[in-house]
Amino acid sequence: MKTCHSDFGLIQSILLKPALAAFQSEEKIAQEWEKLNYTSKVDFQKSLDEYRQFEVFFKNQGAIVHTLPESESSLDSIYCRDAALATDFGLILCNMGKVARGSEPEAIAAYSMQNGISILGKVESPGTCEGGDMCWLDEKTLAVGHTYRTNLEGIRQVRELLEPKGIEVLQVELPHYKGPSDVFHLMSIISPLDKDLAIVYSPLMPIYFREELIKRGFRLVECPEEEFDSMGCNVLALAPRKCLVVDGNPISAKRLREAGCEVIPYLGNEISQKGCGGPTCLTRPLVRVI
Repeated sequence: MKTCHSDFGLIQSILLKPALAAFQSEEKIAQEWEKLNYTSKVDFQKSLDEYRQFEVFFKNQGAIVHTLPESESSLDSIYCRDAALATDFGLILCNMGKVARGSEPEAIAAYSMQNGISILGKVESPGTCEGGDMCWLDEKTLAVGHTYRTNLEGIRQVRELLEPKGIEVLQVELPHYKGPSDVFHLMSIISPLDKDLAIVYSPLMPIYFREELIKRGFRLVECPEEEFDSMGCNVLALAPRKCLVVDGNPISAKRLREAGCEVIPYLGNEISQKGCGGPTCLTRPLVRVI
């Protein structure tokens, strides 16, 4: 079955923002990386090499790859998941909680209108929401994190768009953690890998949400504390139990293999580690097959 309501099915269509279109030049990187709280300055040429290798995974499995063009947006636009949510009824355009990323949803709207991708609606101010805070638990249940990037009004608007269509919106309260300037989304602590399997970081997970996952039949693979900051929990399912992971998280990779997953590492020093955005952040899957 084809659906947009999955974070684990075989990716059939996907939206990307290539490093060249997002980073654009050494000059742009030099102007923005500190303001955007990157851990260090991105090496432009190395980022292009890393991204070329990253794109191959989707092309090799026959996915339709949509690539967003260069626009007047920040370096963070490479993390294109955050600007929209894919649903079976059309995209929901987000309203970014990080002010510097405000233009990204409109860029996706423009691309979608030019390429026949339908739009269901948009979260409007004072509501904020980002795609990294939204995770499909099954075809009828969307978990949405209440964070510094996604506020209560944003969640209310998402619920208003989806609940009349039979979708349950499960609100998940997340902690302060490192504060408003940090990138801490719901999908920082959960990545679905199959209908009954997810990798999680339990120390930052609300008890009620963890218990809800177990109640729904999920087996939880625990990301270790020492690999949380290196995005050991940020794992993209290319297909059920076929996982794309940031290289340099050996304990998480071992635990995933023990849970029956095929683990595919990619080099992400420039495109992932420095901007704190793993493979889920770098991609906006549009259609999956479950």
